[in-house]
Amino acid sequence: MNNRNIFEKVILMLGIFLLVGCHRTIFHPAGIVAIKQYQLIFIAFVAMLTLVIPVILMTLFFVYKYRHVKMSTYTPNWSYSTKVELMVWFIPVMIVCFLAALAWQTSNGLDPRKKIISVRKPVIINVIALDWNWLFVYPEAHIATMNEIVIPNNTPIHFNITSSSVMSAFFIPKLGSQIYAMPKMNSVLNLMAKFPGVYHGLSSNYNGQGFSNMKFNTIVVPNNYIFHKWVKRVQHVPEKLNTFHKFQLIAQPSLLHSVKYFSSVYPNLFNRVMYRMLS
Repeated sequence: MNNRNIFEKVILMLGIFLLVGCHRTIFHPAGIVAIKQYQLIFIAFVAMLTLVIPVILMTLFFVYKYRHVKMSTYTPNWSYSTKVELMVWFIPVMIVCFLAALAWQTSNGLDPRKKIISVRKPVIINVIALDWNWLFVYPEAHIATMNEIVIPNNTPIHFNITSSSVMSAFFIPKLGSQIYAMPKMNSVLNLMAKFPGVYHGLSSNYNGQGFSNMKFNTIVVPNNYIFHKWVKRVQHVPEKLNTFHKFQLIAQPSLLHSVKYFSSVYPNLFNRVMYRMLS
């Protein structure tokens, strides 16, 4: 086996090794925002192929034609071709214009702050990024969870997101957009699940040694009745988060924190976290 064959096999094995860790999450969206993002990626991919495929085919054709003496004509004074100019400039410009218009329209439609139209009342969840855990406060139910979200299917979810320490990134890939969780700021994100299930959530922004374990599950229950039964159950758990001192204790840097439920929450905890950072 010569050196070239060894090099090709190493490159192939390296490519397979790198692709093993890939997930096809974006190809199986479960939220209306993620579905629209998937459609945008697919349309952009097809539009790019309409340019890439002809370029590859023309390259192969030109190589064959001009290396084959009988097919080519010797034209030393050739300097301009309208057909070539149209193919080289007009088609790519049209595709770029199409992609720009598509991206502008979709970006406005998928603004994270834009409310999702629904006959159902949105569920508000205040998200606080800790080092390195997630705290989710349900202000209307006066409960909180740690490293787990439970939401009803086909119901808009309004997330208010901040951080008690360093910058993180709140991301549920199957439901939709990533958005940054930053101290002193309230980032807003609106999502809605279309299918019940358990969806993986994470911090997609490197923020320290516990970054890789800063994960949570999003449990989408089939309807509001089951969701309210879950809320009632959490409202009776013994553990409480009813003082700011208790919040400061769980906000201490820690790794691999388990899922926790809190039956009551310190009033206005989300704003208190932001104001504490401002002071």
